[in-house]
Amino acid sequence: MKDYIKQLVERITDNNLARCITREYLQARVLEILQEKGAFINWAFVGGTALRFLYSMPRFSEDLDFSLVKAGLEDNFIDLMKKIKSVFGTEDYALTVKAKSEKTVKSAFLNFSGLLYEIGLSPHRSETISIKVEIDTNPPPMATFETSVVRRHCLLNLQHYDKSSLLAGKLHALLSRKYVKGRDLYDLMWYLSDRTWPDPNIVFLNNALKQTGWGDKKITEGNWRSETAICISKYDWKKVISDVRPFVEKQRELEMLTKEILIKLLKNNKYWQLIFR
Repeated sequence: MKDYIKQLVERITDNNLARCITREYLQARVLEILQEKGAFINWAFVGGTALRFLYSMPRFSEDLDFSLVKAGLEDNFIDLMKKIKSVFGTEDYALTVKAKSEKTVKSAFLNFSGLLYEIGLSPHRSETISIKVEIDTNPPPMATFETSVVRRHCLLNLQHYDKSSLLAGKLHALLSRKYVKGRDLYDLMWYLSDRTWPDPNIVFLNNALKQTGWGDKKITEGNWRSETAICISKYDWKKVISDVRPFVEKQRELEMLTKEILIKLLKNNKYWQLIFR
């Protein structure tokens, strides 16, 4: 399997891109292990990595984010992290897993030591490449789910939020996050540039905002665009670009990631020409 990674990156001259591709292969293998161990009976794939695997969004991601389909059911988080460690161990990967399962959102860092050195991407044998795995064990109600078969390094059968609920999840992050995350803004531009993408799941969005203490104001089909525009108008755009730059495949697309274009998309999405081809 390491030989396969070497083949993936051997002709790539951009070290950062090669590292992103390496991490994405490892993410695919983690998803494959979770699938084989039955996680997707009650786990749903969400977030930016889900957008890339399911819909080929042209940016990479560091994390694997999940939500329970039905809150309160056993999530087997720790056992599944142990299974991941065991499988990679049989393939001679040096993997350490640091998991926290006490909170509602359970998390684990999967740290692969020595791999970057072995495939020629780092001069330091001790350098690690990491993947963060998170699952919300008490998700807000009223998300809608689908199952899709996709092929990205592995053949995967993934349960996930539908398009409307994925957009609602991104809007929840934008409206409630206490800090600027440029990847959120890039993802929003990617969503809005697709005229076929459905409007957000408003009920699910309001349930999520209520759960995180956003306030009493309701988001509606009529105001979600204006409320989002108000939110993003406050951002420091240098920080936005700095955050997302390492993860975007085509750097020239960042020229279109501006406050003005995003607000225009929010105001006039119905008539906007597709940005992403």
